[in-house]
Amino acid sequence: MSWFDRIAEGVTDYSRPVIAIMLILTVVAGAGAGMVEQSSSLDQFQSDTKEAKKLEYVQDNFSTGAENTSSAQVIVRGENVLSQKSLVEMLRLQQAFHDNETINRTLADERPSVGVANLVALASLSQQQQAAQANGSSRQQAAQGTAASPTLQQQIDAVESMNATEYERTLGVVLSDDSSGQLNGLSFMPMDYTAGSPTANATMLLVTHQTDGGGGQQGTASDALVDAQLAMQSLANDEFDSSGTDVIVFGGGIMSEEINNSMGDSLAIVGPLALLFVIVALIVAYRDLLDILLGLFGIAVVLVWTFGFMGWSGIDFNQMFIAVPVLLIGLSIDYAIHIFMRHREQRHDGGAYGDDDTRGSMRTALAGVGVALVLVTATTAIGFLSNLTSPVPPIQDFGIVSAVGITVALFVFGILVPALKVELDEFLEGRGFDRKKRAFGTGGGRFSQLLSVGSTAARRMPVVIILVALLVSAGGAYGATQIDTSFNQEDFIAEDPPEWTDSLPGPLEPGDYSMKENLEFVNQNFVREDSQAQILVEGNVTDPETLQQLEAAKREAANSSVVATLSSGETDIQSPLATMRQVAAENESFNATLTAADTDGDGVPDRNVEGVYDELFAVAPDDAGGVIHQTDDGDYEAVRMVVSTKGSAAMNDVTTEMRAIADGIDGNGLEATATGQTILFDIIQKQLMDTVIESLLITLVAVFAFLMVAYRITKGSATLGAVTLLPVVFSVSWILGTMYLLEIPFNVMTGMITSLTVGLGVAYSIHVSERYSLELDRTGSVWEAMSRTVTGTGGALLGSAATTVGGFGVLAFAILPPLQQFGIITGMTIIYAFLASVLVLPSLLAIWTKYLGPDVSFDVASQSTAAAASDGGQPTDQASQTEE
Repeated sequence: MSWFDRIAEGVTDYSRPVIAIMLILTVVAGAGAGMVEQSSSLDQFQSDTKEAKKLEYVQDNFSTGAENTSSAQVIVRGENVLSQKSLVEMLRLQQAFHDNETINRTLADERPSVGVANLVALASLSQQQQAAQANGSSRQQAAQGTAASPTLQQQIDAVESMNATEYERTLGVVLSDDSSGQLNGLSFMPMDYTAGSPTANATMLLVTHQTDGGGGQQGTASDALVDAQLAMQSLANDEFDSSGTDVIVFGGGIMSEEINNSMGDSLAIVGPLALLFVIVALIVAYRDLLDILLGLFGIAVVLVWTFGFMGWSGIDFNQMFIAVPVLLIGLSIDYAIHIFMRHREQRHDGGAYGDDDTRGSMRTALAGVGVALVLVTATTAIGFLSNLTSPVPPIQDFGIVSAVGITVALFVFGILVPALKVELDEFLEGRGFDRKKRAFGTGGGRFSQLLSVGSTAARRMPVVIILVALLVSAGGAYGATQIDTSFNQEDFIAEDPPEWTDSLPGPLEPGDYSMKENLEFVNQNFVREDSQAQILVEGNVTDPETLQQLEAAKREAANSSVVATLSSGETDIQSPLATMRQVAAENESFNATLTAADTDGDGVPDRNVEGVYDELFAVAPDDAGGVIHQTDDGDYEAVRMVVSTKGSAAMNDVTTEMRAIADGIDGNGLEATATGQTILFDIIQKQLMDTVIESLLITLVAVFAFLMVAYRITKGSATLGAVTLLPVVFSVSWILGTMYLLEIPFNVMTGMITSLTVGLGVAYSIHVSERYSLELDRTGSVWEAMSRTVTGTGGALLGSAATTVGGFGVLAFAILPPLQQFGIITGMTIIYAFLASVLVLPSLLAIWTKYLGPDVSFDVASQSTAAAASDGGQPTDQASQTEE
């Protein structure tokens, strides 16, 4: 007796203890489900690269503005947002922000909000101060008190009190090319704004929040920041509702809220749809209420165990894991259909133990299907675990959780559900209910005829079928080389849901999503606060030659096509030299030090650089700390250059340009590294392509070796394992070709499709090969074995394929684009795997049998059994009922 027989006997003979033990384990495992936390941060996708370490170094050792702050850009759009009325409305909006408790408690202490309106008000108050100086000291002191730190109400009064001529003149000063320092308003205007123009269709207000360390720029934010920015958007809509002006609040809080909501809304939509489709499919396949309920119960147990594992192991639920429930639902139903259909076949035609009772039939079913299910589980787990080679942590976690989930499905549907079924069937039959049901696809009719197409083609033209498959695969392989790779913030931001979602019931109706559209507008028109590249220079940074190289690097960056250009025509680049010049313009003492150090008058110190650094830290420590790293011992070990890049620039272009600039500095005692969020995202994008290639190769090699060894041990033929895998290789090329035709890129979801195609697709081939091999041993006839395989196992495969495709297909209704693409592609993967197993694999098996298989009959006349089956009869050989 094999160990499969022993397990099957234990499950059926001791069903009640088995049920009790499994339910206890379910409670224990499920206790961890409550510990699962949700994460939407894009930081989690970063791996331990050099650039990531350097960015962390920058964040730890350079002052990047006020500590623990986050900025929101409030974009005001209208016919003319520079009118006097519009600026007053902007100041009133800022006052509303301060008056709102939810917003006010997050605002920074210094300059919590600033925009063109504030600068115009300050310029007006400064002019009043100058006028007061000529009218006596008392009025001068009063004006100085007002101009030093004017309240928002004083700023409103200042703008409202100006006549048209004064307003136009003051606005021109603030927005002219010659404006400088704190009165330079061009940084708040669109990049295509003409300096000095009194009209514009958009302007920006910068709001600074005080945070507890989570700024939210990468898609994560504190609850307080989220609430504050949502309140800002609501107030802005109310303030400008009747003025024809549109306001966008663009910040990490709102972005985080939309990403999190899109995850919840996607689950709320696809979850019920997946469940509904599975129920409908199971009704068609099972046509039995009890079997349907048992299947759904098994799915629930699998999900409880899987999410419990996530909780116990500390794996967070992120955007990728929305696919996990759908994935496990499809795979669980696949297990359930094969076990239930095999049990039905056995009961209908008589058990191998000499009876057709429910326990004996289940024993035979489990023993027969056990080999196939274990092979399927092992190969699918290999496909998932191949993602451990990816340097992207969430992809590794996805692989682990999916592998655990499919293993759990084997235990639940191989132990718990069969034990429950025999108990319930015995209970009902003891009360007069007939529990014998016909297996799907075995009763003749159109399904049987359709499923027999593969076996008929294998008998008549196997070589032609294989050549056609090879030709299509070659086309798919070409398309695979043309697929793009994508990883950026837009991938994780939902599009505005389609109109049909408005008719969904309240709990299922998704919210409004405008961040993607707003992000596109900001990228095209403004310099984003988080769109920056950095050049970190370490080494002998007090050498005058280092400053010369930094100046050359700045000139090179200014000419780059990926660097953002302000409306003044200048680029926004921070560097030690730029900071020195800015401070020198405002501080006479430092100006003297800088001038003395510049002996040749080219604006770059050529001696006493360390002394210049010392004086810069003495007079402007915050400004100096932003571009120069001074150790606790007073040594200088690094400087940096911060380059604002275009939000619309391709990540690869930004990385290439910045690395070229860094390479120009690197060497001669200096180490220069290009880093920043955009560059890190581009690295992840390249790592996704590496994941695709590496996981595919590892999966193919591992599954190939596993199947050859397994079939050599169980069937005495390693070549059968190779033949079984070949249709899966075909389906991989087909799905990649489909991605190319549909213009679907590799992203964090679709990047796993190659390993998933092997892991999921090989299950269909294994079921066919296993059933064919067993039927061949029983009947000794190739065509009879082939016919029984495609009508018996093929029916179960059709049912499982339908439910799995439906489960994944509902992801197309998710509101996150990567999930939509993943659902479409995975659904098509299942279709291709099914078609390859029932259309191509029979021809491969026929060729294998002829040249490498056992000595059996190819006599067409021996198909009498198959012919009888197609007419509604059943094979009479009891032993042939051993399943996959």
